[in-house]
Amino acid sequence: MFSATDETFMRRALDLAAMAMNHATPNPRVGCVLVRDRQVIAEGFTQRPGEPHAEAHAIRNARAKGQDLSGATAYITLEPCNHFGKTPPCTEALIGAGVGRVVAAMEDPNPRVSGTGFERLREAGIDVRVGLLQQDATELNIGFIKRMATGLPWVRCKVAASIDGRTGLANGESKWITGDEARRDGHRWRARACAVLTGSGTVKQDNPQMTVRGVSTPLPLRQPLRVVFDHMGELSPLAKVLQGGALVYCSDHVAVGLPANVEVVRLPDPANPGKIDLAATMQDLGTRGINELHVEAGARLMGPLIAAGLVDELLVYLAPKLLGRDAREMFSLAAPDKLGDAIQFDLHDVSRVGDDVRVLLRSK
Repeated sequence: MFSATDETFMRRALDLAAMAMNHATPNPRVGCVLVRDRQVIAEGFTQRPGEPHAEAHAIRNARAKGQDLSGATAYITLEPCNHFGKTPPCTEALIGAGVGRVVAAMEDPNPRVSGTGFERLREAGIDVRVGLLQQDATELNIGFIKRMATGLPWVRCKVAASIDGRTGLANGESKWITGDEARRDGHRWRARACAVLTGSGTVKQDNPQMTVRGVSTPLPLRQPLRVVFDHMGELSPLAKVLQGGALVYCSDHVAVGLPANVEVVRLPDPANPGKIDLAATMQDLGTRGINELHVEAGARLMGPLIAAGLVDELLVYLAPKLLGRDAREMFSLAAPDKLGDAIQFDLHDVSRVGDDVRVLLRSK
């Protein structure tokens, strides 16, 4: 069904889709390669929201070079949209360009698309083939796919720890457990997220900015939405994480004097007085178009998120050092009665990053 040539061009389309990693949100990251006679005519990838999608971007680039697209093959990492949103349908752009064949990695899980894009192309006489390198395409848009299916974001918890699972000394000192390369790598994961979440305890202890720094991107850097859980209403208006705007979830208590560009949402947990309803916050973030939520917080926030079944992925950086039994734990979790009841994750990837090890785990 697919040739080695098809795979070569689809891999290039996937590389292009990755160029939209940090700016496409809430849209999916898509790449498109236009080919005739085994020669690339033009390429494109998803631009910022409201700007051209990958297919339209590639077609625009082809026309800028005076290229005729009649009978060309379009390699696309995701089904083209078939509805008017902030931009016109990509199906009509492909049909209007005279493309003769479309090879797509996967169907769009968005209910507004979900096969209708392919159907429209076939109605127009275009040869459509689907399923080439689908798993690779899925990984690129894992958050978008989950949000389309469940309404919830893909939740990734990032933690840096010693090899004995400690994130800082008992006195709070934690800078720095891991090395420079691991911290730079962490910023790249932060950059791809739609939002970055921390807790008021971390803000009080470290006063972090929670911004992306030191990451180069194809388009001007987009800073993720900064989100803070503050169930006690103790955030300082001068906290760095609030500067430039943020979203704060709280329970019964609301911090006073917060900047005007900080949105406060009260979501008390009816089952746990004084606490925030964690599931409700995830639902709210989903309605805001958050595909990937990157959590950098203390054990007392990440533990309950894991226990509630709301965490999809753990991004763990382990440094080759020991901090001892009195140091801070990674996750605050109740111990199971037996090993069979332990919360389990699948080992997805292990990589060396500088002098440290990065472990990526997925929830079962």
